[in-house]
Amino acid sequence: MDISHWITRWADFQPNKTAIRFEGVDISYAGFDKQIGRVAAMLSVGLNVERGDRIAFLGLNSPQMLAIMFACARIGAILVPLNWRLAPPEHAYILENAGVKVLFCEEEFAEGTASIADDLADCRIVSMNGEYGDLLEAAGDDAEDPNVGPDDPLLIVYTSGTTGRPKGAVLTQNAMTFNAVNSAAMHDMTSEDVVFTNLPMFHVGGLNIQTTPALHSGATVILHRRFEADATVQVINKEKPTLLILVPALMEAVLQHPGWDDIDFSSLRTINTGSTTVPLSLIDAFHGRGVPIIQVYGSTETAPIVIHQRIPDAYDTVGSTGRAALHCDAKIVDSDGNTLGPDERGEIVVCGPNIMTEYWNNPDATAEVLKDGWFNTGDIGHIDEDGLFYVDDRVKDVIISGSENIYPAELEMVLDGCVDIAEAAVVGRPDEKWGEVPVAVIVAAQGRELSPEDILGLFDGQLARYKHPRDVVFMDTLPRNAMGKVLKFELRDMVSQAGSG
Repeated sequence: MDISHWITRWADFQPNKTAIRFEGVDISYAGFDKQIGRVAAMLSVGLNVERGDRIAFLGLNSPQMLAIMFACARIGAILVPLNWRLAPPEHAYILENAGVKVLFCEEEFAEGTASIADDLADCRIVSMNGEYGDLLEAAGDDAEDPNVGPDDPLLIVYTSGTTGRPKGAVLTQNAMTFNAVNSAAMHDMTSEDVVFTNLPMFHVGGLNIQTTPALHSGATVILHRRFEADATVQVINKEKPTLLILVPALMEAVLQHPGWDDIDFSSLRTINTGSTTVPLSLIDAFHGRGVPIIQVYGSTETAPIVIHQRIPDAYDTVGSTGRAALHCDAKIVDSDGNTLGPDERGEIVVCGPNIMTEYWNNPDATAEVLKDGWFNTGDIGHIDEDGLFYVDDRVKDVIISGSENIYPAELEMVLDGCVDIAEAAVVGRPDEKWGEVPVAVIVAAQGRELSPEDILGLFDGQLARYKHPRDVVFMDTLPRNAMGKVLKFELRDMVSQAGSG
């Protein structure tokens, strides 16, 4: 049974119940189920999509994106959600790597897609604002592959790696189901809940922490195309959601909103947060308004829920990320894989049916992180005497700016291509607004003079704007160990001091 049957069953139980509210229009469970069927027919008949084919979506949050995902589930196709903040060359790499057959693209991103069309000879591009409607109108009522089951892959979600190239985490339909069950246990979610989604659904956070679990539970999703502070405050005040996700940068935006003191939080049972270390000042501010803040820990590879707090524990376990989820296990291990005890710091490793099966077409990277059924997160943490997990640091060099992961290797590849640069590295610097921002550390080639503007200009059109360094620090040499490896922990200290000075 595929996960589109979540919607079908709720359409049987409560056909007129609102599944999705979008731009002032309510879509019932019965209506959404019918829409999924039409999209499945369009994919299968109109576009000749078969089981195992990859389908990409490039656009902001919309019911159409969700319908395409559930339609893929119904016929056994695989959805590749694209981060719309990426640059066209980054999209081109993902589309080629995944072997995407059809790309659904919103008009807002058509120009960037057109610029890489010549590189996508085997990929049909369908405009969401044109051809999509025509294909849908010509489609039949439904299509289904009866052989599709829980072990069929449904999502390939790309996350950048330390090699500088994105990796596609493969999540099965079973992973989606168990993640939904984990979420229901985390939130005490029922069909009476009203979930407000404004995080981007190309992230597993926006898609899978509350949105798909809400549809699994028969609840209502208020869906916004993207986050806007004014709109968020208005929805909280007027539409009375019961559940909401805000990453720390967005929590700060709501806190700084001029209407903060007048926001009516009475309907919210909790706000869920995560993605990075959450400042205690933010938690205290929302707790002061009577809103429990619960943290969740996970990654793209874990669908993402593996460790979390629960609402009853929100006020008593501040600073912790909670305990392993209902259908997950987690532990702290040393470099040899030995399990560590309370207050001993080591790597967080997790396992469960929601964990990815592999990195798409990348067995070496898969073998690096999946070991004996456990996913090695690359994060350093510990547990306390009560079994609560804490995230202390990151093994990898990833910079988490706002809710986005920025991998220095990607930026360093751009810098390495400049003949005027002898050495370069990228590290994170603490930032009050974003948590961290990337900073380029540059050693100029002999006899060359470079300005910060010269360095920052190298990234234009190469990488997504949010990945660009926010500052440039020039040095005579980079600190290295005896093996020649750049000592990034020393660089981070130097950059932090330079930024504070």
